Amino acid sequence: MSEKPELPLGYLGAQPKFSDLGLSALSHIEPEIRTNDNQMEIKLKCKDNLKVTHQLINCRTDEEKSEYVFTQTLHGTISFIISLPESGYYKFQIFALPAQDDSKTLPNVYNYLINCVRALQPAFKFPKQYAQWKDGCYLHEPLVLHKDAPLRNVFFKVIIPGANAVAVVADGEWFHLEKKGNHFEGKANLEPFKGKDTKITLNANCGSDESKYSTMLEYRL
Repeated sequence: MSEKPELPLGYLGAQPKFSDLGLSALSHIEPEIRTNDNQMEIKLKCKDNLKVTHQLINCRTDEEKSEYVFTQTLHGTISFIISLPESGYYKFQIFALPAQDDSKTLPNVYNYLINCVRALQPAFKFPKQYAQWKDGCYLHEPLVLHKDAPLRNVFFKVIIPGANAVAVVADGEWFHLEKKGNHFEGKANLEPFKGKDTKITLNANCGSDESKYSTMLEYRL
């Protein structure tokens, strides 16, 4: 069992910018979390539009494992969906700035220490999020894709504000999603790409040129 790491005084919990940005803890009020499950979700409330990033660090190895966290915001709630690859202690660091702020460096606003007692469920990396994804987009499903998952008719459901069209692209093959209300949805047959380390991207057309699509998310099969 890994030992609890020594942390600097004032490291845990809210940092000076946390309340300045109108943030508040919603799901986990205490900054130290002990969990028997390696799948969890941490939620914060925010008053304004913010750009948010994170770092997940394995305290035993000091390795960054941020690809095991998926961040998104809906109706003023910021969700961090976390899949811990092994048991032990993790530092989970949250950074934020107002959406309109052009600064390249986001200040640290909150720090958690997570003690995962058991990691019984398999952990899979979440899709890579591109910069435009962080402008209010929300992924209902699928949160993960991997070679052992059912891939014949994968259902996609996503919110991309301002998008004219959305498509899933796999090795040059396009699967266009249908707009329904405020979201896009549809199915993609990804079975032919199983186990080939294929890049699967979620692309959106948001401008006047109908032929130009930007990559929003990137999965690997």
